[in-house]
Amino acid sequence: MTELAGRVAARRSYSRVTADAPTHEELLPLVAAAGRVADHSALHPWRLIELRGEARERLGRAFVADAKASGTDAEKLAAKPLRSSLLLAIVSVRTKSEKVPGWEQDAVASGVAHILSLLLHDAGWGVMWRTGHHTRSKAVHRMHGLAKNERLLGWLYVGGIPADSKEGHRTTIDPERFLTTLE
Repeated sequence: MTELAGRVAARRSYSRVTADAPTHEELLPLVAAAGRVADHSALHPWRLIELRGEARERLGRAFVADAKASGTDAEKLAAKPLRSSLLLAIVSVRTKSEKVPGWEQDAVASGVAHILSLLLHDAGWGVMWRTGHHTRSKAVHRMHGLAKNERLLGWLYVGGIPADSKEGHRTTIDPERFLTTLE
């Protein structure tokens, strides 16, 4: 196994993180590197939105607005974005293209998010990609200022790795189950 493969194999999702988080300046080279993802026609059909401080509270209020009819515990829902001091919203920016269908543009944005999560992990940060029905909420879309051609794919919750984290072990997959040969 190469050194890089070993570091990627060590990646974990951290549902609990500390309040530490990379600065905007520390994110820039990681975002630049993640932007090297395979991108048919170099459309760059993605963007990231940093949410810190009060922006996370506004997101919690948007979650509550979205869930009013469902009877969900508003206080618990509003606190979800506060689990991490940094959230990175992953946005797919759909561009009209004869060559690149929408699903492929979403795949590029997803690729950026995943590579960024690997880079953040390699830099020593705890990361979890959170998705769910709120990504399709009108209130959440408005809160992020999304345009009609943009789709919210989720958020990377980023923070320090707690010293007492029990999330450090993950079973490696059996690659033979997932890699087949066409003859």
